[in-house]
Amino acid sequence: MHDFTIRIAMELKPEIEERLKKLEEKYQAMGQDLVSYLDGLLYADYLTYWDYIKIDTLLSLQSPKTNLPDEQVFIIYHQITELYFKLVLLEMEQIANKENLKIDFFAERLLRMNRYFENLTQSFDIMVDGMEKDQFLKYRMTLLPASGFQSAQYRFIEIGSTDFIRLVDKDIRDNFNGQSTIEEMYDNIYWKKGSIELSTGKKTLTLEQFEQKYAEQFKQMGDDYQNKNLWALYKNLSEEDQKNEAIIDGLRKFDTNVNVNWPLIHYKSAVRYLQQKSEVIAATGGTNWQEYLPPRFQKRVFYPELWTNKEMEEWGKGFVEKELLGIN
Repeated sequence: MHDFTIRIAMELKPEIEERLKKLEEKYQAMGQDLVSYLDGLLYADYLTYWDYIKIDTLLSLQSPKTNLPDEQVFIIYHQITELYFKLVLLEMEQIANKENLKIDFFAERLLRMNRYFENLTQSFDIMVDGMEKDQFLKYRMTLLPASGFQSAQYRFIEIGSTDFIRLVDKDIRDNFNGQSTIEEMYDNIYWKKGSIELSTGKKTLTLEQFEQKYAEQFKQMGDDYQNKNLWALYKNLSEEDQKNEAIIDGLRKFDTNVNVNWPLIHYKSAVRYLQQKSEVIAATGGTNWQEYLPPRFQKRVFYPELWTNKEMEEWGKGFVEKELLGIN
């Protein structure tokens, strides 16, 4: 048996023997037996694409409320959107938790995050022009009071992007100072203003549901990211690194993608489906989408220090001229 073992060892290719030694060191460090893991490998099935990506599960996640075909388009695109948001948050977490953060790492992750949002914005014609209006106006009534407003991942992206004070309603932001708590600021976060019933001025059921499920998570993330949101990390760079063009360009593009392009492409879709000559149809959550979506009203800006006063005054103007008015 000993001679057989020696002969097998002699027949092993050097690269295989090297990897076996590394594997043995790895498992010994964890108090594990390499041979047991090799036995498991002998009996394991080959990995398939459909099992790894969970294709069958993924394709079963659409549960339309009607038999109208375009409802599936609506569901699938929103699911795609949430997956892109998850990609953005994965990059954001890498930046936030990176020890000895360097500008190259920072800039590369910003580039990825902007790419995700740009892909979403460029593909939104699926929602703007890719559904029959009559079908949409029918199946949307089965969605009450659910609303895209309730995307928690989008709120997590906002919280991780900037100092929390930048998310406070702009009309009362000056009432807060450096001593204000996340709890106090959260009570006055901008998006609550967009979720008030048009007829009564009260919180919509959409907002009540949303806060019941996520409010504590939002406040917890606000606390956790006070010193590691994107702006805080940028300000923590050396003066020289803060002048890095790739970082500045990445932050400016991200600000535009999240606070101008994304809400305005939704506005374009809302105009397409909810604006009629004789009336304006309310969103499924009862929110005032005409006041909530346009950046010129909200003036959501993550990084005002990186913009000129004129650029902030004309916040969203370029997108409106190109996408809504057709001016190049």
